Amino acid sequence: MFSRRGPILIAISLLLAVGAAWVANRWLVAQAASSGAGPSTVPVLTAAIDIPLGTKIEARHVAAIQMLADSAPDSAFRDLKAIEGKVALAEIMKGEMLIAPRFAAQGGGSALAAVVADNMRAVSVRVNDVVGVAGFLLPGNRVDVVAAYRERTDTHSETVVQNVKVLAVDQSASSDKNEPIVVRAVTLEVSPADAEKLILAEQRGSIQLALRNPLDESITKKAVAAAPVVRTKAPPPAPTVAVIRGTEMAKEATKSPVR
Repeated sequence: MFSRRGPILIAISLLLAVGAAWVANRWLVAQAASSGAGPSTVPVLTAAIDIPLGTKIEARHVAAIQMLADSAPDSAFRDLKAIEGKVALAEIMKGEMLIAPRFAAQGGGSALAAVVADNMRAVSVRVNDVVGVAGFLLPGNRVDVVAAYRERTDTHSETVVQNVKVLAVDQSASSDKNEPIVVRAVTLEVSPADAEKLILAEQRGSIQLALRNPLDESITKKAVAAAPVVRTKAPPPAPTVAVIRGTEMAKEATKSPVR
């Protein structure tokens, strides 16, 4: 009889062991699922490649990463449709987060028009390899404009505008060039008043662009010329006539004739 109970007890033990293992596995799975639930994340768009100034954003420019919902900036783009077609207002490096203040809507004009700041104007001036700083001038640089002109037999020069931004070189607003290029025109961002000065200086004579250090924002004030001193000569002495009265002679001043 004992020989029959042995296999039965063994079978019952195996069944209990299998049941315990199944219960333990279910518990471990539930624990893993509950411990794996972390803080929520949201997609945030970044630059997939370097994006030059004035670039119209396309799908190839954009990549997505996951960020904690609490740490993602409110101005960050999260949807490709929200940023596609906008124009970059600054140069953006690969991997940099795409945020709304650095982009503008293209509207109905060119990409360059969206880059021009409020209350400013874009003015193009004709240059050559010398005027254009030997081809080392790039969009985003800042320059002074120096004008030279002849007045009779003398040549004069003066700084017309200072610390103005280069928007485009020829027909490119991109600054991703690694080698100097010979340019024929440069587009500058100036105020309406400076635009008048710049055009007048170009018509009056020749202009030269002076490249500035990007950290130098100083403005040189023009010296005010002193009023010229007018020197007058002493009046000439009044003419005299000799008058002879007998044996005496005297000199008398003559009166100017009445005209």
